[in-house]
Amino acid sequence: MKKTPIEKILAPVSRFIHLEYTSGVVLLACVLAAILWANLDHESYEHLWEINLSVGFDRYILSKPLHVWINDGLMAIFFFVIGLELKREFLAGELSTLKKASLPMMAALGGMIVPALLYVLINSNTQATRGWGIPMATDIAFALGLLSMAGKNVPPSIKIFLAALAVADDLGAVLVIAFFYTNQLNLAVLGLAAIFLVALIIGNKMGIRTSSFYLIVGIAVWICFYFSGIHATIAGVLVAFTVPAVTRISESKYSDTLRQMSYKFDEEIPNNSTLLTANQYHIIYDVKELSLAAETPLQKIEHAIHPWVAFIIMPLFAVANAGIIISADFFTAIQNPVTIGVMIGLVVGKFVGVISFTWLMIKSKISDLPLNASWMHIIGIALLAGVGFTMSLFISGLAFSNSLYISQAKYGILLASIIAGVLGMLVLKRAK
Repeated sequence: MKKTPIEKILAPVSRFIHLEYTSGVVLLACVLAAILWANLDHESYEHLWEINLSVGFDRYILSKPLHVWINDGLMAIFFFVIGLELKREFLAGELSTLKKASLPMMAALGGMIVPALLYVLINSNTQATRGWGIPMATDIAFALGLLSMAGKNVPPSIKIFLAALAVADDLGAVLVIAFFYTNQLNLAVLGLAAIFLVALIIGNKMGIRTSSFYLIVGIAVWICFYFSGIHATIAGVLVAFTVPAVTRISESKYSDTLRQMSYKFDEEIPNNSTLLTANQYHIIYDVKELSLAAETPLQKIEHAIHPWVAFIIMPLFAVANAGIIISADFFTAIQNPVTIGVMIGLVVGKFVGVISFTWLMIKSKISDLPLNASWMHIIGIALLAGVGFTMSLFISGLAFSNSLYISQAKYGILLASIIAGVLGMLVLKRAK
């Protein structure tokens, strides 16, 4: 198919966006930009995120600082995509059967338990103990981005293993946020949220496949969760699980019907112009309708939203939250239990947890090593799992209200992610 001039101009951009490691590169650039901005002009950096934005009308106005809209609003969309990914993996992916799911699920469990225990051990008898959830998270975008740059010695099964581990890790992080980082509940508002969720489930069962229905009712669920005391981002995951994940037509039926339509289109006498005949147009319209029937709303919505999350929401979150001050006494500033606990948790705890739980599963013969993978590959993945950037930063904002603790946690997250990422890539490059 011949490309138009504008398509030729945008082609390099499109190729860059669809590379495996692109979102990780963009995220890294935003982290560096945030740190640079915060150190060059800290006042303007802080002022921007404190600007109030108001949404609503008359007496019903919700007015919050910009950073709250990003962390509680836009990140709900991020969690919505996580929910869609989780549902897809549970239905037909790497978590769809017990045998498939056992190894990455147990590896993720070890990678959550051990870091949390190490953090609590280092911060015992202090007010910072509440931050135990920070080193539990793995940043899927960064980790997969680094893995894709690790060279040709990484078998496809290892990429699938890391993706499944990170998805399982996200599920754990969602549960931790829901059960341990939730404020006092407003049961009346929570009950209203439950009514909206039931409406979404009924809509799914009745065959409503329009994306706007799930979007509009989903926003109502988010508003209810925001005022209920449960962190509003959890609404994104719950709404995602109500989105239909079935087609209206089987694969064989779709293929046969499409073939018949193609024959009909070929049989039509062309009018030898740039326009289609009336019958050709109707056939193309029928092909579109057929394709919509063969498409699941879950995959359609995930495909549409994912680029916005990867290239707008996550980078914006990074810029708004990664601005740490690197002063002359930086090395003195990181000598505190919070920073050390986060670093040890992410670098050591993740590695020990993933390796030990994987080893137990293999030795007990419950699971096998991924196809064509060696223990050197597993060691590299266990190190990459310590790249906790996005989710760790998010949880640190929930765990602490003290700005000093939040800054100390950010130091630990950034340093640990750099160390874990570099070590993981070096090991994977040596793996055969």
